Amino acid sequence: MAEENNVLLGILAIILGILVMAFPIFSVFTASVLAGLAIMLLGIWLLVQSFGTWSASKAASIAYLILGIIAIIGGIGLFGHVLAFSFLASFWLYFVGIFLIISGIMSFFTQEGTAGKGVGGLGIILGILYIILGAYAWNPVYLAFLIGLWLIIEGISLFFVNPSDTTSE
Repeated sequence: MAEENNVLLGILAIILGILVMAFPIFSVFTASVLAGLAIMLLGIWLLVQSFGTWSASKAASIAYLILGIIAIIGGIGLFGHVLAFSFLASFWLYFVGIFLIISGIMSFFTQEGTAGKGVGGLGIILGILYIILGAYAWNPVYLAFLIGLWLIIEGISLFFVNPSDTTSE
């Protein structure tokens, strides 16, 4: 039964990847709407938390309030805005790429043995790839292509995953 689920999930991921690549602007628009809605809901939850913690800690309550307001404003700004979503995706890729390069350099010079040096080198290479992908994510069409490609690769990989290997006993 679990193998059938992997196959079905793999087929679904491949179909979604193809749809994202076929309709790039609509796909990125949908992702921006969902991300904006999720951030707005998070902001509302943080506002509710701020009122609930007022009696226990005024400082925590004010922090929740400020974070809630920022999240709601950010969610509204992201809701349906394709360019804002592309900017945030690109920014995130740059951010992660820089950290991968820094941690790769640190690992390369501090780890002993070839395995440690290899992990450091791999971190540097992955960081550079993330920065290159970040440059392409500025364009919503390329961002949709990257998301679609990731979905297709994930879908194909699900055909080769044995569910008994992923579950812990």
